[in-house]
Amino acid sequence: MPPSPRLEDFPHRTFDKLRYADTDRQGHINNRVFSTLFETGRVEMLYGGEAPLHGVDCSFVIARLAIDFASELHWPGTVQIGTRVASVGRSSIRLEQTLFQAGRAVASAESVIVHVAAADGRSSPLTDAAREALQAYHAPAPEASA
Repeated sequence: MPPSPRLEDFPHRTFDKLRYADTDRQGHINNRVFSTLFETGRVEMLYGGEAPLHGVDCSFVIARLAIDFASELHWPGTVQIGTRVASVGRSSIRLEQTLFQAGRAVASAESVIVHVAAADGRSSPLTDAAREALQAYHAPAPEASA
């Protein structure tokens, strides 16, 4: 069994505040909110840097999102969001993310983001500058066992 992820395992880290409106009848954060929390991490990484990762007249769209729920989230509080690049294709990026509350991993997600042209919505190759910038967000290499 692989070790539980730690926030330190993710090169891009941010947070989001949980709102009372995020709770459901059981008194915990509704599962639908998890995808919004993961979105915060993705969007800040893709659009929030010094230079945008998207090309001119292009943007990013999500093509796949798979979430594994490990534990409940509770209000009030904040959630730390760890995001890292698992792989980069010609026009796509596969991301791995984990949500943490009070240092505990509560959910993980894998997503595929596609770089698309605004004119026709078709995939468009990532720029060399984006590829270079994404290197800083790659997942750490697994440690070799002794």
